[in-house]
Amino acid sequence: MLLETLQNSPAILISIVFVIGVLIGSFLNLVIYRLPIMMQRQWRQECQSFLELPLTDADQRFNLALPASHCPHCKKPIKAYDNIPLISFCLLAGKCRHCQSAISMRYPLIELFTGLCSALIAWRFGFSVAMWFALLLTWCLIAQSFIDIDHKLLADSISLPMLWLGLLLSVFSIYTNSHDSIIGAIGGYLSLWGVYQLFKLATGKDGMGYGDFKLLAMLGAWLGWQYLPLIILLSSVVGAVIAVSMVVSKKCELNQAIPFGPYLAAAGWLALIWGAELNQLYLNLIAI
Repeated sequence: MLLETLQNSPAILISIVFVIGVLIGSFLNLVIYRLPIMMQRQWRQECQSFLELPLTDADQRFNLALPASHCPHCKKPIKAYDNIPLISFCLLAGKCRHCQSAISMRYPLIELFTGLCSALIAWRFGFSVAMWFALLLTWCLIAQSFIDIDHKLLADSISLPMLWLGLLLSVFSIYTNSHDSIIGAIGGYLSLWGVYQLFKLATGKDGMGYGDFKLLAMLGAWLGWQYLPLIILLSSVVGAVIAVSMVVSKKCELNQAIPFGPYLAAAGWLALIWGAELNQLYLNLIAI
């Protein structure tokens, strides 16, 4: 009965998926904060091991489970009833129960944003296998986007497994077929790699990071090569507009690095939902 209800009642499905998305958004807050630190600690330990130096972080466990969530100001542990997504923030008026320090609005906003994006996926795909995998892709893109905004890096531990998953899904033609998926993965990587090499040859500087190549390869594996021009165009136009706006408003310097991952992620997500319509609009504009 539950499966029939979810299949036949879009409103119920969207509501349930929204709640699931909010809960996942709370976990994504943890991933966004901790995964870059875990990566940096791993790099440090690898360098220390190579140089035969003492491992400074070897005895300090830090992962997605440990240490337990706590207030960054007073260091008091956060109880489960104070860690309910959206609800606890509202009940606590956005402040720590113990020290009354302000809790960043970013946490509930990411939870709400994840819930809304998840609900849109449920509306677009309905109750199906495609919906569940599209939700997983959505959550990974959100995590990668905010990690890139904070640290100007994209986690291989997210991009590479998702790339392989996209190739695997193509065997079952869930979003695209294997032929288009393989070409999409190769084309996605090589297209930005080529731009990177040309820019470096012309300026002697790095124009973007290798994480962007892998992210676009991942999107190509999921959606197929046909959507790569659309993703590159959308991300480049939006990125250029925002970058120029930030320079004009003096929020960043002209030579300051700006993360490109969020624009790729947003363009890829739009292609996931409205790819066929956007591609047709793009082709119509070219034909004019």
